[in-house]
Amino acid sequence: MLDKEIAQPEAAAAEPVPVPAPEPVLEPNAVTVGPRSRPTSFKAIAAAAILSATVASGMTVGAVAVSGRLTPSAPTSPAAAGTTANLVVSSTASDTASIVAQAEKSVVTITSTSAGGGFGGGTSTGVGSGFVVSSNGLILTNAHVVSGAQSLTVDLPDGRQLPATVVTADSAADLALIRVSATGLTAATLGDSSAVQVGQAVFAIGTPLGEYADTVTGGIISATGRSITVSGEVRGQSEDLSGLLQTDAAINPGNSGGPLIDATGKVIGIVTAGSGSAQGLGFAIPINVAKTLIAQQVA
Repeated sequence: MLDKEIAQPEAAAAEPVPVPAPEPVLEPNAVTVGPRSRPTSFKAIAAAAILSATVASGMTVGAVAVSGRLTPSAPTSPAAAGTTANLVVSSTASDTASIVAQAEKSVVTITSTSAGGGFGGGTSTGVGSGFVVSSNGLILTNAHVVSGAQSLTVDLPDGRQLPATVVTADSAADLALIRVSATGLTAATLGDSSAVQVGQAVFAIGTPLGEYADTVTGGIISATGRSITVSGEVRGQSEDLSGLLQTDAAINPGNSGGPLIDATGKVIGIVTAGSGSAQGLGFAIPINVAKTLIAQQVA
């Protein structure tokens, strides 16, 4: 700032030019976390969810904007038939909200406790997501969410917290089934991932950062058949996954194991990884891969 004002010539008498206020600078992915009812460190949260993904093939990213649809209303009388049709904006926002709300009834938060490392020992806690696949307590999630856990706790949509046990796990496919002792749960409706098309709308539901249960993010299917190499503290070593669905819906640590649903509310994928070095790069295991695993336990 100048200590003195610069004198203007009397003849000029120019009006002051308004200076636009500087736009705020936003830090990407900045999050302020408030108090929790259950202590969970960020490092531990990250251990239960994938932190990075290195893409082994090229990437195609797209975006689409959805707006209300204009439809002509039907004439109410013969006289009105010759007039210009009235245009009525028809929005599906309420329908989408209802579909997502129904899907959320199947989504759970999974907290794992395992032996800690380093000096002092102790335990570490991780948080991931999952969804109910049978009304009698069978839940699908990622294998890396429950790997090495000494105990598991599931937060159900109705507010109950129940202990869970691992029924079966396939680390190569990064899939696991766990069970809670409960009946009458709302099972997710499974779709057909072989029919998924690039550009169709999708929604991811889960508990990002282990704090924000029932978070819904939206996007599109950016690509199918992707191959990636994933690494993370909880996985212990790099793993190759193939045949994945790619989406630009926001995926964060804690989303792992949650459902990726289509516009009808059917589950078409299981969220497994998000890129730590780019935006809009999330990956999900096609639901058809998990159907045999589920059928073996439900039968």
